[in-house]
Amino acid sequence: MFTGIIEEIGRITAIEPSGDGVRLSLHAPAVVVDAHHGDSIAVSGVCLTVVDWDADGFTADVMRQTLDMSTLDGAVVGTSVNLERATASGGRLGGHIVQGHIDGTGAVVDVRPGEQWRVVRVALPAHLAPLVVDKGSIAVDGVSLTVSAVSPAYEPSPWFEVSLIPETLAATTLGDRRVGDAVNLETDILARHVQRLLSFGAAAQGTTAAGAGTPVAATSAGAPQPGPGRGALRAQRAAGTGEETSFATYDVPAADFVVLRTPAEGPTR
Repeated sequence: MFTGIIEEIGRITAIEPSGDGVRLSLHAPAVVVDAHHGDSIAVSGVCLTVVDWDADGFTADVMRQTLDMSTLDGAVVGTSVNLERATASGGRLGGHIVQGHIDGTGAVVDVRPGEQWRVVRVALPAHLAPLVVDKGSIAVDGVSLTVSAVSPAYEPSPWFEVSLIPETLAATTLGDRRVGDAVNLETDILARHVQRLLSFGAAAQGTTAAGAGTPVAATSAGAPQPGPGRGALRAQRAAGTGEETSFATYDVPAADFVVLRTPAEGPTR
């Protein structure tokens, strides 16, 4: 486990083919002072295993799935990377819980400089957007950051923003990021667990949609049946009409439920 507090900016010194993956060598003198075979070191947010090392750096294998999921696939000799050793038991959790398991990549779409900080907007895949919340935590290229703004839920091209202080700009590679650059993203593990648990609950209640974007209603009358769309549900809610109904869709998080009750039952609490 890591905390997203970068210890050193390292540099890739060699990339060698290894099966369908690669073997990376990195200049990383600070993070190898107490290294051992099999230790975990996060490289721009990607957890890698030390297979060889000396006083100057270490070597690690990167499998094809990791390359496909991260910016390491486009790395070249000379690429700068953020480095962090695994957190020692009993150590301070200076950032947040970071596993080093990248969810995917985002792209820098805007950089707004300020007098003492820089606001960076990052576009992210739609399936990750529900896991990113305002004032929540996210790891960008392995750096633990607080989300300062998020796109509305209805935004077709989701994004989030982070505000970078001078220390972060100087001590990590984020200070060099420009519009168009790709970055590794790891969302909050707690949010991922909650999303997964809710998806099982929705399936158990028979509310999982039969097809992408198709609402399915679960009523007390029996088996799930096609239900009204979100617009119709909002209209019924505004009018105070409609029977008890819940729905979920594949393209809306399982936690996004609307519950309606008849006027006689009173408002839902």
